[in-house]
Amino acid sequence: MDRFKAQFEVLDERFGFDGGDDYVEVLHRGSRKTEGPVYFPAGRYLVWSDIPNDRLLRWDETTGAVGVFRSPSGNANGNTVDRQGRLITCEQGTRRVTRTEHDGSITVLAESYQGKRLNSPNDVVVRSDGSIWFTDPRYGITGYYEGGPADSEIGADHVYRLDPDTGELTIVADDFVRPNGLAFSPDESQVYIVDSRKRHMRVFEVHDDGTLSGGKIFAEAWFDGIRLDCYGRVWAAALDGLHCYHPDGTLLCKLLLPESASNLTFGGAKRNNLFITNSAGDLYSIRLTFAGVAA
Repeated sequence: MDRFKAQFEVLDERFGFDGGDDYVEVLHRGSRKTEGPVYFPAGRYLVWSDIPNDRLLRWDETTGAVGVFRSPSGNANGNTVDRQGRLITCEQGTRRVTRTEHDGSITVLAESYQGKRLNSPNDVVVRSDGSIWFTDPRYGITGYYEGGPADSEIGADHVYRLDPDTGELTIVADDFVRPNGLAFSPDESQVYIVDSRKRHMRVFEVHDDGTLSGGKIFAEAWFDGIRLDCYGRVWAAALDGLHCYHPDGTLLCKLLLPESASNLTFGGAKRNNLFITNSAGDLYSIRLTFAGVAA
């Protein structure tokens, strides 16, 4: 199996790195731009997006085999899994958020807001109450590479919450230029949201009614997807690899990679396998001494 030396640049002693794999494994090459990795514990497999090739791919942990999970995929980007083990997908090309049922059928969860089509849903997470949160920048409607050219009917790029009981779609944040990756803290009292155009990440307080407050800048750099580990540290895909931040906003460490990272997720039996997608169309993996938060 192809692999390369893991390069951790520790910037703060609080990171406390005490081992793990010495090498990053290359699980797959040959895509155009990979995104949205999500791990399914029951089947021991990973699904991720190859956006320009309009397909979802599947890696089998037990055999290492890679195959096409679904094609066409609606130029799928971000993915996650809900509490019932179903795949939730942001489809840029079809401008909707969908759920893949256990029988393989597809349910459309959101495709418009107040009668206007969504831009191109980008990344998505599910809270423990079943609500689905996603970002909706216009990357997929600016050209043919990741979708198709179209005008924004809404006229802005928002962050949305889909109510699990009523199906009502509400805007939870409306002051982003290009909202991108998002993730909840381990206790779900906070949510971190990236604005790629402004080159920063913000943190909000999450209230019981699904509203947000705050929104201060947490860290500054060009970020894409984000996830949290069991210590509440924020792992962010960046131009030089992955950045790891303490909950107080201090940059603790970088995992340097050959290409810019696009997204990440934790998986495996102990949730300590870190899977990484990138702009070059690869899928990486490294096993660590700490686990990630379910996303």
